[in-house]
Amino acid sequence: MYESTLTLSSRRPTSNFFIFFHFYPSNFMSLFLMFLSIFLQYLYLSSAESMEATDVLNPALNYGIVVDCGSSGSRVFVYYWPPHNGNPHTLLDVRQMRGHDRMPVVKKIKPGISTLANTPTQASDYLHPLLSFAAAHVPKTKHKETPLYILCTAGMRLLPESQQADILEDLVTDVPLEFDFLFSRSHAEVISGKQEGVYAWIGINFVLGRFEHADDGDRRRTVGIMDMGGASLQIAYEVPSAITFSSPQQEEASKSVLAEFNLGCDVEHTQHVYRVYVTTFLGFGGNMARQRYEDRLVNDTLAKNRFLTTQTGLSEDKPYLDPCLPVSLSETVFRDNHTLYLRGQGDWPQCQEAVRPFLGLHNGTMSPGGVYQAPINFSNSEFYGFSEFFYCTEDVLRLGGQYDSQKYSRAAMDYCATKWPILKQRLDNKLFSQQADISRLKYQCFKSAWMYEVLHSGFRFPTEYLSLKTAQLVYDKEVQWTLGAILFKTRFLPLRDLQQETLRQSHPSWLRSSFVYNHHLFSLCILVVVLAILLYILRLRRIHQREQRQAEALNLLWAEEGEALLP
Repeated sequence: MYESTLTLSSRRPTSNFFIFFHFYPSNFMSLFLMFLSIFLQYLYLSSAESMEATDVLNPALNYGIVVDCGSSGSRVFVYYWPPHNGNPHTLLDVRQMRGHDRMPVVKKIKPGISTLANTPTQASDYLHPLLSFAAAHVPKTKHKETPLYILCTAGMRLLPESQQADILEDLVTDVPLEFDFLFSRSHAEVISGKQEGVYAWIGINFVLGRFEHADDGDRRRTVGIMDMGGASLQIAYEVPSAITFSSPQQEEASKSVLAEFNLGCDVEHTQHVYRVYVTTFLGFGGNMARQRYEDRLVNDTLAKNRFLTTQTGLSEDKPYLDPCLPVSLSETVFRDNHTLYLRGQGDWPQCQEAVRPFLGLHNGTMSPGGVYQAPINFSNSEFYGFSEFFYCTEDVLRLGGQYDSQKYSRAAMDYCATKWPILKQRLDNKLFSQQADISRLKYQCFKSAWMYEVLHSGFRFPTEYLSLKTAQLVYDKEVQWTLGAILFKTRFLPLRDLQQETLRQSHPSWLRSSFVYNHHLFSLCILVVVLAILLYILRLRRIHQREQRQAEALNLLWAEEGEALLP
């Protein structure tokens, strides 16, 4: 009976693959891990490709230069891109240039260009180190076709228009005398806060791949951005093409904060037409908000003490109890000839109430002077918070990333209620992030309450909103508004209008062949892993069925032997 069982088993078709898994089940996991390793290596190599030094010997590459003339200094960024692939659903593949050391080609100088307000003829000399740096990295044969944009921001906006014009005139006149870049009068300008916000919005969404449309034209959902610096707060997000206004006055007010633009290859392609709400709130940055808060404390304390004899806050032994400073922290505020002595109370709920009036709420929204705020679809949206949004959540609270209002408020409340000596000890023990310093520890309580109120009372984000991410880097790199600027500025260049036949010849060698190869490799890995899993499950099922038959046959044998033993 045993031999017949073996004979029955041997008649079932068995491949070497089944035998491999039957006798060496651990090999299945080894094979799976091998393919998983290949897959991860594929992902790593794909991401590392953009980290390689730019191939300046490739004649097909195009280059662009953007100089960011900020308030504290100026930086030059060099970008490059291959020929456009001719697909109206995609944009230029703009990337930041990397030198031989694989580091981004960036150079910064100080102070800001606005310091030349009284000596505008030195503007071109001031930028000479930056332009020489860029010229050394862009191939000489490409200089004449490489666009150069000199864009000035906050520092220059504060100057009178006559001084702005004098500085720009010197640049337009003298820069072409020393450099052969594609540079004209329109390439040097003082951009508005609205333009800067649009460029930042474009840069973030480009890096996240939100402008990559499907072949059928379906658009991906873009992300909104919020950026809180030291002096100002900015928000930008896409809005529907049709918006209902409550009044003609509101519609008129919206024109200053709504921007509609086309990132497509030409005006006839409307797949990349976007309408974005963008506005800047001056004085709403973390440092300026604290300064306004302290100004109010000084003024209110002086006014109250005129009618009281306690003189609270005017001496060290009778300090003003500040709910927005950590417990037992002593701080001194100087304004004009007055000194205000503060002692931390560490009461976060009370701090929230104290900072809320500084939002200047108008009709329930954070819109000083009645600035229009476009509605946000909180059920179908996604936002990124940068700068102070990230610092407040990460530097000491270590909650950067996906924002959870309940976790954040609990952590902020606990931090504020912690005594100052304990916080200093934690800093000495390096329990906070590397970016945390003594200033962050002092004003974290205030700034965390300010950020919370800006988000939930000002912009009216629901406390249960879970689609906000606070970040400093996107895909491990800092995204500058200059990336959005070069994308916007080059959208109609002749480089975008190459003939389709030329593109078919050049594009496969740059991107298509690589993409198709990597796509097939990825699909093959997934297919093999899935097939291995299915075959292994099928093999286990067959083994189980065979063992069941063997058990039935053995039971039958025992039954027959039992009958034979009966008298």
